[in-house]
Amino acid sequence: MAKVVLKLGDDISTDIIYPGRFMATVLPTETPQFAFADNTDFNKKLKNNEIPKGSVIVARDNFGCGSSREQAASCLKGWELAIVARHFSRIFLQNSINLGLNTLICPDIDANEGDELELFTDSIANITSGKTYKVEPLPKARQAIIDAGGLIPYTRELLVKRKAK
Repeated sequence: MAKVVLKLGDDISTDIIYPGRFMATVLPTETPQFAFADNTDFNKKLKNNEIPKGSVIVARDNFGCGSSREQAASCLKGWELAIVARHFSRIFLQNSINLGLNTLICPDIDANEGDELELFTDSIANITSGKTYKVEPLPKARQAIIDAGGLIPYTRELLVKRKAK
């Protein structure tokens, strides 16, 4: 079970997620502090550890549009948030997969801040409203990368398996 901690609309750019003025910070251990930096209330809750790991951000269409900055996915991964959107921008989605950020494409999602969701690979149950929504599955290879925690851990797993043969 996960709580919706932020509900967003359409066209949430990487500059909203990770403002450009922090682009000099690239280390995954440092990027989380700047997540939604211009949404000072939400950023403060993150920094004060008021938002539990596994919490959900819900958005509409084109989440992560704009630049290809990897920090936008990295800062969210650092807080171990799940992102549910009706649609993700292509580059943001690929960055998210590469970093192992839990991203779910759910074209009909309807949830509000405070709603309790149960996330599955093929559906999302909104416990608060009693409704269930279908998730568009990622290709198996992409889902395997997320499940492994990102492209680097996934590649390590493959190399270990090959070496064991």
